[in-house]
Amino acid sequence: MSWWCAAQDSAWSWTWQPYVGVWVMVTALVALRLLAESLWAPRATTAASPSRERGRRLPLYLTGVAFLWIATDWPIGPLGAGYLLSVHTVQYILFAFVAPPLLIAGTPRWMLRRMIRRRWAFRVARTASRPLVAFLVFNVVLLATHLPSVVDGLTASQLGSFAVDMAWLIAGLVFWWPILGPLPELDPMPYPGRIVYLIANVFIPTVPAAFLTYAKYPIYALYELAPPTGGLTVVQDQQIAGMIMKIVGGFIVFGTASVLFFKWARAEAEDDHTSSHSGYVTSPSRLNTRTK
Repeated sequence: MSWWCAAQDSAWSWTWQPYVGVWVMVTALVALRLLAESLWAPRATTAASPSRERGRRLPLYLTGVAFLWIATDWPIGPLGAGYLLSVHTVQYILFAFVAPPLLIAGTPRWMLRRMIRRRWAFRVARTASRPLVAFLVFNVVLLATHLPSVVDGLTASQLGSFAVDMAWLIAGLVFWWPILGPLPELDPMPYPGRIVYLIANVFIPTVPAAFLTYAKYPIYALYELAPPTGGLTVVQDQQIAGMIMKIVGGFIVFGTASVLFFKWARAEAEDDHTSSHSGYVTSPSRLNTRTK
């Protein structure tokens, strides 16, 4: 029984293997969320009461936890840690682009406020809301964790593999925080700024994706020396990994930017409608005042 997924010297087997650390992480994430709701939830009976908000947000949160479980447990966890780079890239997508927005969107606003109640926590949350900070953190982690020295050096051990996974998760939370997390008191970006921020984050990942897609030789010794799995050559597996990083990651980012664009357009239309309606209501009074 292993604590976390790591590279192995043996050939791949479809025999199920337990990973205790993964179960502890998943159980802790769910238990802490339920405990926070029982201890912190404000008492209210309005339409926006905690029970109603819980019904809307808890499924999103649990879905995010489920994706973390899928990314770290058998079979994706061990396959990505030491056999197939393409599966390793799927893990990266789940950790950085899929689970974090679900976790943030699934956390009630009153819980976020409680979490940043202390001054130092508020400063951290406000700093993470700055697009430049989030941009740098996310892309530095992306580039660093895909360096051959990091992949070959860390993924071979359980502790190193755990460190890479947690770095992806933290970077993903920081990346999505300016889009989904900021409370009004954190001075969030308007819709146009969020769209520009998302699109700007598309270009840096294309660098490692291009290296993986177009390289004619294996980049990572870990996967080059791994026991053959899946009927793919090392270069074919590497090319698939590059395409997953570029296409799937870009699809998620551009899809989110499109949703934000339509929300922005709808908000602008509602503002215009409100302004025109207000003008229509006040015009007769002004006209009557002038005729008097």
